Amino acid sequence: MGGAKKKSLAQAEKQQDLQSQKPDKKKSAKQQMEKKISGIDISNIKEKELDVELSKMKAITPYTIATRYNLKLSIAKDLLESLERLGKIQQVAGSSNLKVYKFGSSP
Repeated sequence: MGGAKKKSLAQAEKQQDLQSQKPDKKKSAKQQMEKKISGIDISNIKEKELDVELSKMKAITPYTIATRYNLKLSIAKDLLESLERLGKIQQVAGSSNLKVYKFGSSP
């Protein structure tokens, strides 16, 4: 009963012509490798600048870091977790969805 409407012969021929004209868009191995590489890419952020910016903030969240430094949210979360392990910031409040940090290690 339902389903997609069949194309007319003219439409089918046009579609075949367009498909035959397009070159194959197979990605090279190099492009595929670049997409799979993941990790913290914070090369444009200097450590001292980051400390100065974090000290100015009242509440530090992954979203604020991601928007300020143009990072993915997951990378911002990883960055904040690593800063917490180093003792530069401290988690003040949060749940599994959202974590709020403050600069400094003392309460």
